[in-house]
Amino acid sequence: MMHVDVLTLFPGMFEGVLHSSIMKKAQEQQAASFRVTDFREYSTNKHKKVDDYPYGGGAGMVLKPEPLFAAVEALTSEAQSTPRIILMCPQGERYTQKKAEELAKEEHLIFICGHYEGYDERIRKHLVTDEISLGDFVLTGGEVASMAIIDSVVRLLPEVLGNDQSAVHDSFSTGMLEHPQYTRPASFNGLEVPPVLLSGNHAEIDKWREEQVFLRTAERRPELLESATLTEHQQKLYQQWKQKRD
Repeated sequence: MMHVDVLTLFPGMFEGVLHSSIMKKAQEQQAASFRVTDFREYSTNKHKKVDDYPYGGGAGMVLKPEPLFAAVEALTSEAQSTPRIILMCPQGERYTQKKAEELAKEEHLIFICGHYEGYDERIRKHLVTDEISLGDFVLTGGEVASMAIIDSVVRLLPEVLGNDQSAVHDSFSTGMLEHPQYTRPASFNGLEVPPVLLSGNHAEIDKWREEQVFLRTAERRPELLESATLTEHQQKLYQQWKQKRD
């Protein structure tokens, strides 16, 4: 079972997320457990302050090191395994599906969700193992970003999705985007499902899906093709695509 700790100043934000949908199912399946902690509880200040003005001046407030170091020590004092301690930060490594797959192999994850102007640098250098950013934009705090990452990791755990192949064929799991999907009815407002999907010929269906994975990626995210693992058929399509593009 994976255990996930979240350190935040706003624990109420996680109530709905961790007790709904896949997160709820993961707990029912005993694939994951969650604990959300208000790290203000670890402040030694009589007013429970966790931030202060930056040395050298400047705008905003900076999270102090003491409460977070104390909180992590408390969460890990009886831990059976060494946790990955993840700092949610716009300066961090840009998050990818590959990172989600890496984190899904861990037994214990601790997410630190900051607010205010930033973190005392000693937190970055001497407490955390990973700094992660969802992208090149800034959120009010790390809560929303950590929710997204927890969801993307927990859904990869065995039996959480119900069908272990579901995650395998997700966009980015293969390095490319997922093929188009269709369901009933076969005809809707004059819009038809591709005939090959109705043919029952699984070899032809697999070939069509390979082509669509390549074509959709080439159209929407061509930079992914440079590092993607291509089938023999997709390699031929890639060479044709490059010749047309050049």
